[in-house]
Amino acid sequence: MLNTKMIGNKIAEARKKINISQAQLAQFLFISPQAVGKWERGESSPDIITFNRLSEILGVDLNYFSENFQSADDGTASKTPIDPSSDMEQTIQEDTQPINTQEHQVRINLNAVNLQESDFAGVMLHKGKFKATPLYGADFTNADLTGSSFEVSDAHDANFDGANLTDCSFSITDLANASFHKSILVRTDFNKSLLVGTKFTDVKLTDVRLTMIDLRKTIFDNCIFNHVDFKYSDLRGMRFDGHTFIDVQFDKSALNDVSFAGATLRNVSFRLPFSITNKSYRDFKTVSFDGAIMDKLTYAGLKGLWDINLSKVTII
Repeated sequence: MLNTKMIGNKIAEARKKINISQAQLAQFLFISPQAVGKWERGESSPDIITFNRLSEILGVDLNYFSENFQSADDGTASKTPIDPSSDMEQTIQEDTQPINTQEHQVRINLNAVNLQESDFAGVMLHKGKFKATPLYGADFTNADLTGSSFEVSDAHDANFDGANLTDCSFSITDLANASFHKSILVRTDFNKSLLVGTKFTDVKLTDVRLTMIDLRKTIFDNCIFNHVDFKYSDLRGMRFDGHTFIDVQFDKSALNDVSFAGATLRNVSFRLPFSITNKSYRDFKTVSFDGAIMDKLTYAGLKGLWDINLSKVTII
């Protein structure tokens, strides 16, 4: 029998250690804050699937939730979410290039450091790591963050305008109301992150992945989607009017009432969510392609989806 009181105390302790609120933890888990409150009060307990996600978000292993778990250093039932190789101080690694060059790489670990409203405008930080880091309102304008990762961090209201985010990843990160105006998004990965009110304006998204994300309140203005994968994401009610989609895949994503009016679609595929009924196809029939321009293959693929209305589409 599970000791729900003990588990609740451990969840609360690990949550506080990475400095996130019950509401933020609930958002990362796509559940209600009330459910997290019940766990921490010992009134209920997560299921096994949720335990796996909790361990990832809180930076602990599953054994942490067992009654006999003790940390190796002080005997307390906790485990730091920071990678053991990280020590929250700047380390300098000599470049392995020939000795006739003076170049070297500076590695800066910014895990679990309070960086709210910090000024990073114009900085160069390649392969930086922000894990469990408060970044509320931080300014990354025109920064070069190539290869950097943001994990279980709070970056709502952050400014990434003009930033180079090539090969960056945002995993379980709060990006609500963040701004990505003219940002460079190449092979950028958004995974299980919050994009409520997030603004992407005048952006070309290239080789970008958006996985398990609620995009219903995300703003895309004057964007080009080039080789973008929308996977298990919620796009209900989105308006992509006038946007350009090239080599884009909508994979098992909710598309009810989405509008592609006047959009250009080339080599775009739609793979509907699995349903033992015809609900997915009925939902897809609410999508509007009025005035859209599309290539013959995209048109043919759509025609196979149960009489989709393509009467106002121009084929090229």
